[in-house]
Amino acid sequence: MTTLRYFTTADVPPDALRGERVAVIGYGNLGRSIALNLRDAGVSLHIGNIEDAYAQRARSEGFKVLPIRQAVEEATVILLLIADEVMPEVFSTAVAPALGKAAALVFASGYTVAYGLITPPDHVDVLLLAPRMGGQELRTRFVRGEGFIAFLDVAQDVSGRGWARLLGLAQAVGALRPVSFALPLRQEADLDLFVEQTLGAVIGATIMSLFAIGTEQGIPPEALVLEMYMSGEMESVFRAFREEGFTSSAYQHGNIAMFGGYLRVMELMQIGLPAQFRRIWEDIHSGEFARRYQEAMAEDTSELMAQARALADGDHPLGRTEAQLRSLLRALQRNVP
Repeated sequence: MTTLRYFTTADVPPDALRGERVAVIGYGNLGRSIALNLRDAGVSLHIGNIEDAYAQRARSEGFKVLPIRQAVEEATVILLLIADEVMPEVFSTAVAPALGKAAALVFASGYTVAYGLITPPDHVDVLLLAPRMGGQELRTRFVRGEGFIAFLDVAQDVSGRGWARLLGLAQAVGALRPVSFALPLRQEADLDLFVEQTLGAVIGATIMSLFAIGTEQGIPPEALVLEMYMSGEMESVFRAFREEGFTSSAYQHGNIAMFGGYLRVMELMQIGLPAQFRRIWEDIHSGEFARRYQEAMAEDTSELMAQARALADGDHPLGRTEAQLRSLLRALQRNVP
C-alpha cells in the first residue's frame, strides 16, 4: 500500500510567498472564504470578478476588485475559483491570454484540467490546492483557529518554486493545520467524482427510498427524517468512523445493529453493487461523465439537472417535512430556559 506524502507547517520554506502578487478569481462560496483566510493570514491580494453581486460584496468587504483579465495580468499567483462548468470559457477568453511567464495557476479541483476542458500553457506553474470540504466550513474552521485537510499537487513546475508557492498558500489558508496530503491532480479529480457518485448517490437513494417506503407503511414522515439524519445520530456514526475506525466503531451500536447491518451489506454486495461502482469509475475516469455534463450545461436543458434542482429547492415531501421539523425545533429551543 502506498503511503501518502504529507505536509505540515514545518515543511513551508521561509518567505514562501515573498514578492508574489496574489489574485483570487471568483468571489463565490469558495473564493470568498479563501480570500478572507489569505487576507487574515497577512497575504496581500485582489479579486477578479465580473460586475455582479459577488463583486459588490467583495468591495463591501474591503477588497480591490478588477475585471478578470486585468486581475490575472497584475498577479503572479492566480487562484481560479469559479464554477467548473464556466471555467473553460473564462479561461480561454480572460485568463490564458493574461498569464505572465512563470506565473502560478492554482486550481481547487482537478476537474477541468484532468478531463481536458482546460489546457494550461507550458509557461506557467500548475498547482492544486483542493480542500476536502465546502467554502463556508473551511472559513469557519479558520476563524476558530482550526484547519482543514486538502490534497496538494504541483502538476507543472516551470518556475522551480511550485512547491514553495503551493505550501505557502496552503499554510495561509489553513490547510496545513494539522496536515495536508499530496495527490496527483488527475487522481484527485477521479476520486472526488467517484465518491460523490457512489457513496453520495447511495446515501441519497437510500434516504429517498426509505422515506417513500416508510410513509407508505404509515410511519410519520417527521419520525423518518429524525431517525435518518436530523436527530444527529448518523453524524455520530460518521464521526465514529473518523475517530475510531470504520469497522471497530460497529461496537458502538450493539449486537442487533451489527448483525443486521452486516447481513444487509452482504446482500447488497451480492446483487451487483461493486460491479455498478466499477462501471461508474470507468465512466468518470474515461472523461465521458465530464463530457456529458459539459454538454448538458451548455444546452441548459438537462432534465436530470432540473429534477435535481427541484429536489434541492425543497419541492419534495422530504423537503417540506424537514422545513416543518426545523421550524418546530427552533421554536422549542427559544423556549428552553
